[in-house]
Amino acid sequence: MTAPTLNTTRSQELFSAAQALMPGGVSSPVRAFRSVGGQPLVFERVKGPYAWDVDGNKYIDYIGSWGPAICGHAHPEVISALQEAIEKGTSFGAPCALENTLAEMVIDAVPSVEMVRFVNSGTEACMAVLRLMRAFTGRDKVIKFEGCYHGHADMFLVKAGSGVATLGLPDSPGVPRSTTANTLTAPYNDLEAVKQLFAENPAAISGVILEPIVGNAGFIQPEPGFLEGLRELTKEHGALLVFDEVMTGFRISYGGAQAHFGVTPDLTTMGKVIGGGLPVGAYGGRRDIMEMVAPAGPMYQAGTLSGNPLAMTAGIKTLELLRQPGTYEKLTATTEKLIAGIKDAASAAGLPITGGSVSAMFGFFLCEGPVRNFEEAKATDAERFGKLHRAMLQRGVYLAPSAFEAGFTSLAHSDGDIEATLQAFRESFADIA
Repeated sequence: MTAPTLNTTRSQELFSAAQALMPGGVSSPVRAFRSVGGQPLVFERVKGPYAWDVDGNKYIDYIGSWGPAICGHAHPEVISALQEAIEKGTSFGAPCALENTLAEMVIDAVPSVEMVRFVNSGTEACMAVLRLMRAFTGRDKVIKFEGCYHGHADMFLVKAGSGVATLGLPDSPGVPRSTTANTLTAPYNDLEAVKQLFAENPAAISGVILEPIVGNAGFIQPEPGFLEGLRELTKEHGALLVFDEVMTGFRISYGGAQAHFGVTPDLTTMGKVIGGGLPVGAYGGRRDIMEMVAPAGPMYQAGTLSGNPLAMTAGIKTLELLRQPGTYEKLTATTEKLIAGIKDAASAAGLPITGGSVSAMFGFFLCEGPVRNFEEAKATDAERFGKLHRAMLQRGVYLAPSAFEAGFTSLAHSDGDIEATLQAFRESFADIA
């Protein structure tokens, strides 16, 4: 079935102008559609599970502002709370009571967090937590996993995921070798490789940081025993275990991936959902570690807009909505129906596919499975995914413009939205088979 042709004239005009104003015409690389082809869309507004571009085209959105919109875009209760808060000012540069409220909610929900520090982005949270790992242990080296993305700070741009994987970039120019010399890497889901790194670097590794469910190299789940094995290894070697839950925090469960899997790290980074769509980040963990952070301790980290009243307000209201009974059961049912239908549609068209979901996070690869790490994820048919992405846009469905990004559902996605999406997949898979 041939899809209607989208009129994106205004988006094209705006993007053309943007290329003379911003590098690549965007403020974040993956938005440029380089890996899927075609022109990026310029959005005008969002509401619930939908987005509208500047040409008036409507899409069912499975990016959700890259994760924060778990209750749906522009939720009326969040907007109302923000409208009330903005009358009091956008930033105080001083403590506000809202910080206490959100901190208490995070500490109550996330098993590892006894104290928390708010920052302004996931990248900032990961930068700070790395400094804290080193300060607490007195060691310089850190282990990360290939394809895991922890923001764009120098020391993490080693075999990184997200836009680095999407664009096929090598380790970024401008990052000195001396900066990354202490960053060790291992394949995700490979405990033996981690054991080897500890053996080769005795008493030198401050800790291990990872996405407990990978979302920045596509959607990759931990194999049974992997997270538990990392917990034991880090304890054995006096190192810290850090879960980067910027993506999974409050999305996989109210207590994050660590509550879902029953594995408690020493430190956790968070973002996205806890800001309800406003810029936010946070890191937290054991009290004895967090008391190293200034002004309680000697490890310095600061931020002018950290804990600003707008982000705190949106985060508080979002978490209040999420802790209502039945929330995560609904998210799980919605997402499982979606991913099962996607896999059925691909199989019906004779295309290889593997994928899965946990709660409100999902993903698939256009290849035979299983996919256990980033190297295996590279087998996905990225060219065919680009064709799929364009075909889905024509049918009013907005997917991440990358074969290496997870997708997100929300409480606002209805059964009708899911069925419309699956019909679009059936038609699109048939077109590209």
